[in-house]
Amino acid sequence: MTTTHPTTADDGTTHDVRRALLVVDVQPTFCEGGALAVVGGNAVAGAIAAYAAAHRDRYDAVVTTQDWHVDPGAHFSDAPDYVDTWPPHGVAGTAEAELHPALADLHPDASVRKGAYAAAYSGFEGTDPQGRTLETVLRDAGIAAVDVVGIAESHCVKATALDAHALGLATRVLTDLTVPVTPEQGAAARTELAAAGVELVPSSAV
Repeated sequence: MTTTHPTTADDGTTHDVRRALLVVDVQPTFCEGGALAVVGGNAVAGAIAAYAAAHRDRYDAVVTTQDWHVDPGAHFSDAPDYVDTWPPHGVAGTAEAELHPALADLHPDASVRKGAYAAAYSGFEGTDPQGRTLETVLRDAGIAAVDVVGIAESHCVKATALDAHALGLATRVLTDLTVPVTPEQGAAARTELAAAGVELVPSSAV
């Protein structure tokens, strides 16, 4: 069924817009116990699952992204700096690269995998099993606005949100449904996102 959701414009008028929830890289590899664990990852995974279950009717599409690395070159390092280089993570075909078990009941409308042979921080660098890019998935569904959640705020969430905004999609990051690699990198990411025009809001405000 096609649904639309009213949105208030700057001039106070309302119009209907098709909105998607982008769930970025919520995978065990980025959560406690994983190869590249982010503190709070498991809690965020659970919170995203609860939010999506309670508010699925707000969205015309739910799309997940996953790191799915085969040989991403210098993205993997034996001496990582945790800014641009990282220990191996999200390795294609491993359990750690699958969606987090908390999302077992999410049943996304589309799933995009990225980074087979590149770093690919943004979900817009990936494709679904039919070979469609994330942009094509969203355009095919008539999506004009996205809410971005996931891991990590300072890297893949930021990159995905910036690309969505650059493509002309009305873009929000739900700040309580994401977590950064470090608090400092999270603060820098929020500054960059806000400066670009991405809206930063808690999920309780949408």
